[in-house]
Amino acid sequence: MDLPKLAIAALGGTVSMQARNAGEGVIPTVSGETLLACVPELATLARVSVETLGLLPSASLSFEVLLSVLSWAKYQVEQGARGVVITQGTDTLEETAVFFDYLWDCDEPLVLTGAMRSAKQAGADGPANLLDACRVALADSSRQRGVQVVMNGQIHQADCVRKTDSLALQAFSSPVFGPAGLLVEGVVRYSRPPAERRCLPLPQHTTQKVALLEASLSADTLLLENILKLGYDGLVIAGFGAGHVSASWAEVIEQLAEKIPVIVATRTGSGSTAQATYGFIGSEMDLVRKGAHMAGFLCPRKARVLLWLLLGGERQHELARYLTT
Repeated sequence: MDLPKLAIAALGGTVSMQARNAGEGVIPTVSGETLLACVPELATLARVSVETLGLLPSASLSFEVLLSVLSWAKYQVEQGARGVVITQGTDTLEETAVFFDYLWDCDEPLVLTGAMRSAKQAGADGPANLLDACRVALADSSRQRGVQVVMNGQIHQADCVRKTDSLALQAFSSPVFGPAGLLVEGVVRYSRPPAERRCLPLPQHTTQKVALLEASLSADTLLLENILKLGYDGLVIAGFGAGHVSASWAEVIEQLAEKIPVIVATRTGSGSTAQATYGFIGSEMDLVRKGAHMAGFLCPRKARVLLWLLLGGERQHELARYLTT
């Protein structure tokens, strides 16, 4: 039987970590090839090629690195891969996933996975997550779904998934919407059809800077007032509740919105910003009047990724189109 081709890239993260000496903290040391050897069943599912593109904790990944990984992934599809799997650290997994999703215009699946337990820890979840991710990448039902995250037997859409626990195995969830699918006895099962996607072209430049600030009780405006002087080209606010800030912040945001794009998201971790409920100074209605954009269901971190990509393609005028969900 002619098996399909599957490409895997390893970037590092907990899935690749172990301690060199007893008593030391774990660090990325396990290559993609070594990780693949822990999942012999894959050889019965596909002709697998694996490359170790990096051994980094995911906090040290950059947009420039991700663009090079994206180029690698698209090349694999051009060479006949039915799907592509990327392993990386979980700390920035939700941001990496949505970064790729905005740029992934292939029908073939791009699937991200990682681990919550290091490679040498009892009950390490990396091999199982990798096997599940490969099954998702190979499934015909995964086509035209863009980028997905597979962790702990669940399949999450890139725009919905969030890391909601620091250490637990069930660290990833999709608030409000739930997972897009599950793996049941090794079979990929989706609970809903593919959603309409809007892909962006590759950014023309990568030097743009987007700040992310969180609103908090009795916070001063010093950082806000200096955003432009510090050279930022865009700003995302993790606002209170349904997308609110203090009256003093609202005043500065009005001034900033005349010069740079400003997005206000919710810091709550679940739910959408409002559009037409609250009318006080600093409310969503007030901020919209002042020129800010409300993020809807997009969390602050993903809103920052979106704005960075739009600025890089000089398409910030299309921002509202990508904040309609």
